[in-house]
Amino acid sequence: MIRTLGIIAALSCISLPASATVLDGKIVQQNGNGKFVKLKTDKPFSVGNDTFDDPNLYAFDEDQNILLKEPIKVDIGGDKGVIAAGTVVASHYVFFDSLNGIHIGYVDFDAAVLGIAAFQNTMAATDFLANTSIDYISTELRGLEQGEQVWVDPDDPFRLWVYWAGSSPGDYIRVFTEKSIGALSYTPTITVHDLRG
Repeated sequence: MIRTLGIIAALSCISLPASATVLDGKIVQQNGNGKFVKLKTDKPFSVGNDTFDDPNLYAFDEDQNILLKEPIKVDIGGDKGVIAAGTVVASHYVFFDSLNGIHIGYVDFDAAVLGIAAFQNTMAATDFLANTSIDYISTELRGLEQGEQVWVDPDDPFRLWVYWAGSSPGDYIRVFTEKSIGALSYTPTITVHDLRG
């Protein structure tokens, strides 16, 4: 009986969702009165094309602790723009679906940032790491525009800074961190079937 309960407990741990790895964030300067909002993904919602349309900085966790069987391309970071096969990554989505104005802020993670998909093609090629309960709409409008910036804090590799000029339909990026200490130790394997440039 005790052995059976132990097996059931072990199996239930594997099926539990990973705990969140976006820790916090803050808007340090903007034209409005927005704040950082960490979205929960336990209930479906849509993101993209003015579905939020407010001055907040948002982030949510996508798939966690995925062992890459093939490399993925990134626009910022990586080794010459690539996160290598064999790397365990946690994926996160960060965005302003904002009104017009300048927005400067940061997002903190529980693991170091490895790379960022900041343009439409690299985001589309990494959609296999998205959270399946989220409806990503107007995906052809994702990414950053000229003059917008994203960078990893030089003194804190767990912090990502954004400098965005918000306008319709908003600014959307995908952030890859190292293996999350906040997620379960179970590590699924993902094979990339399409590496679009």
